[in-house]
Amino acid sequence: MTTVDTAAALAAEAAVAPLDPAAAVRLRRKIDLHLMPLMMTFVDKTTLGQSAVLGIQKGAHLTQNQFNWLGTIFYLAYLVFQYPQNLALQYFPVAKWMALNIFLWSIILLCHAACHSFGALFAVRLLLGVCEGAITPGFLLVRPPDRGRASHTHQRATVLMNGFGIIFLGFIGFGLLHTKTHSFMPWQWLVVVTGLISLVTSVIFWFFFPDSPTTAWFLTPQERVMAVKRIEVNQTGVENKHFKREQFIETLKDPKTYLFAFFSALFNLVNSLTNQRQIIVSQFGFTPIQTTLIGCVDGVVEIVTIAVGTIIASRWVNGRVWTCIMFFCVNILGCILVTALPSHDKVGLLFAYWLTIFAFTPFTIFLSWVNVTTAGHTKKITTNAIVIAAYGVGNAVGPQMWQAKYQPRNDVPWGILGGAMCGSALILLTTRQYLAYQNKLRRMSQDSQDTFDNAYVSQVGANGQIEEKRIDKSFLDLTDRQNRDFIYQL
Repeated sequence: MTTVDTAAALAAEAAVAPLDPAAAVRLRRKIDLHLMPLMMTFVDKTTLGQSAVLGIQKGAHLTQNQFNWLGTIFYLAYLVFQYPQNLALQYFPVAKWMALNIFLWSIILLCHAACHSFGALFAVRLLLGVCEGAITPGFLLVRPPDRGRASHTHQRATVLMNGFGIIFLGFIGFGLLHTKTHSFMPWQWLVVVTGLISLVTSVIFWFFFPDSPTTAWFLTPQERVMAVKRIEVNQTGVENKHFKREQFIETLKDPKTYLFAFFSALFNLVNSLTNQRQIIVSQFGFTPIQTTLIGCVDGVVEIVTIAVGTIIASRWVNGRVWTCIMFFCVNILGCILVTALPSHDKVGLLFAYWLTIFAFTPFTIFLSWVNVTTAGHTKKITTNAIVIAAYGVGNAVGPQMWQAKYQPRNDVPWGILGGAMCGSALILLTTRQYLAYQNKLRRMSQDSQDTFDNAYVSQVGANGQIEEKRIDKSFLDLTDRQNRDFIYQL
């Protein structure tokens, strides 16, 4: 049977009692202990922003607008290569394909050190964008199956590793500003250091990152079954390598696909802060040395806000959207203050800027929401591709707001970001209302799904005979529309 996912055979092999909460927590912690350190691949995604205060503009003779284009071209390449990268993730082992892309990423990052012009940096940034196309979609595929529906939001705290990466780069940048190699600037040392880290990560990734819970080397056979069994209440399945045209078409006809995409594109204008943050802080009146250390606080703020936000969202039943709106309000306040405070109040401007970082929390919660409201492997692949493509659009457009003519106060970019966050909040509210309406229709429906309730998989028994074992319909690779028992979390 090719319509079931890879977990079906595993689930059919053993009968496992429902997990008690304590066992579920132990299993989740074990998974995190082995996988979260590998999320440090996020560390070199912020090297361009850190390089801004380490002399890349002077060393490569870049104008502010050329520096902005280095951020834009990365995401344009990322956008163009979304389809081939997602197609590869559909047909090749997820972890191995990600490891290959991280390896190529590290080599390209090391090549940055030899670039001394806009054209050369433009080329290597384009190639980085090609490799990046496999990373985020790969994480979205591997991470969600590890846990049940109740902890889908909490698991997105893996994005916290981005905050740790910012802290790490802040200290590295502080140290590199004290180097005395005049022919090799601090920003060049930065790409060498991060490139070597990525190179080591790619090797570790190849050998230790699993393609799914069914192949996780650090789980015992019994724990693998336990991990898979937790998906039964999730109804989202684990993995199925067969591309299903009907699921692809369903994704394109599903209104929530476009609501998710519109949110992803509009929201990610704010992600331009990743590359601009060091320039913004330095223009408040801080020295390069001070700016690198202040950058560490950026990471702390991101870690704390994401941790608090994901905990609130996971414990507040159907409170994902309301949690996001609370954090949007803080960001909007920051955008107002950073334009309203006087230029000489650099400490006040700095705190206002830190308030704008609260905006990163809603997207962390949103990524989890996309996966927990989408079922069917091909549909999930397609939905992720569309959402991540929209993410690429927002990230490509965002850097172009930070034109030299708006410096040093950048009133126009901050105004655009505040408006974008208001629009993003409205899209989330609209999506929530639509899914609540769909849930109401399902609860009122009396449609029978006996065909799906009595599904079997054929296996060779110990005696060599073909045996049929009943499997739960959550492993039939049904979409959220096909499975009428699927209730959307809000």
